[in-house]
Amino acid sequence: MTPTSYYYLIIGLIICNFIFEKYIAMLNAKNFSNKIPDELKDIYSNDEYASSQRYKKTNYKFGLITSSFSFILVLLFIILGGFNSVDMMAKSISLHPIVVSLLFFGILGLANGIITLPFSYYQTFYIESSFGFNKSTKSTFWMDKLKGLLLGALLGGIILGVINWFYIQTTTLFWLYAWGLVTGFSLLMNLFYAQFIVPIFNKQTPLEAGELKEAITEFAHKVGFSIDNIFVIDGSKRSTKANAYFSGFGSQKRITLYDTLINDLSTDEIVAVLAHEIGHYKKKHIVYNILLSTLLTGTTFYILSLFIGNDTIAMALGLKEASFHIGLVAFGFLYAPISEFTGILMHLCSRKFEYQADDFAKKHFSNNSLISALKTLSKKSLSNLTPHPWYVFVHYSHPTLLERILNLKKQQD
Repeated sequence: MTPTSYYYLIIGLIICNFIFEKYIAMLNAKNFSNKIPDELKDIYSNDEYASSQRYKKTNYKFGLITSSFSFILVLLFIILGGFNSVDMMAKSISLHPIVVSLLFFGILGLANGIITLPFSYYQTFYIESSFGFNKSTKSTFWMDKLKGLLLGALLGGIILGVINWFYIQTTTLFWLYAWGLVTGFSLLMNLFYAQFIVPIFNKQTPLEAGELKEAITEFAHKVGFSIDNIFVIDGSKRSTKANAYFSGFGSQKRITLYDTLINDLSTDEIVAVLAHEIGHYKKKHIVYNILLSTLLTGTTFYILSLFIGNDTIAMALGLKEASFHIGLVAFGFLYAPISEFTGILMHLCSRKFEYQADDFAKKHFSNNSLISALKTLSKKSLSNLTPHPWYVFVHYSHPTLLERILNLKKQQD
């Protein structure tokens, strides 16, 4: 293929992806006002449902504006030779290939952060605040942005620099070393994310002794799940939305409860939610997800190795010769359809795992408590109760609330 062919292919893929995403988002938006299924009618009062409708429509319109802005910006950046300009800017500072790559992505990342910052601010302090979700102060917001920028620059810079070094040293075989590096990093994050990353942004405290801890410990013992690490995170520092998650494995496994979850749910409902999370562990979903992610990462790096040194692709983006960083950018555009497809497959697996975890919670604890918890959490977050099936198929990692409730009730009969 010629540089011109690659150029129009990249432009075409960006346009097709944008049209596809906007189309299924439009289908989903058309379902906002659909009649609520009988099984979900007790979630919202009339006023609450009206608020839910406003929230969904507001986010849809805002998402349409932000995604359209990003789409136009990316197209203009490519058409006007933006990547070549950034490349020349980086090379004016240093000619070392690794330093150039780090500067190249650093400039792009900083520019993207500055451009998207007003949208993030508006989302937090106008949309989320107007619907009663945001609890973040402006100082917390700015500190989060600064910490995220520094952490991303540090970790991202180290990983990018090492992978680039692998590429310089081994060329076509660099993907094997990169695969090993990213896999090892992912495992470390899975093990130690809660201990080292979360404290940068949130305060975690051990769950105090009492009814809730006793109920969790009793259930965990009943199903043969040893857990000594149960923590409460100050989620209310930023939002009223609730969550709980399970992280790590082996001696490093821990359960983390948002303080908002404890405030919103009863003891039985919380135990039911945790029974679902323990179900993921007992069904080895964490292991399966790691294996699938590892396989996908290796495949992605192998395909990347086929494109990264291609001068023709580099010329399509306005550069005269190939480099690690421009090859990575071009690959990101060309890989988009494959990424969309693998994302759908991962979501299919994830939704299957969610059903299995629900079944575990129902079998070993209570389907009614889990149903009640899911309804409360949906109500508190003004969730969409009538999503379009295509939107669910492409974007949902969990079954819809209706599907989960029907599944929980079906096996109870």
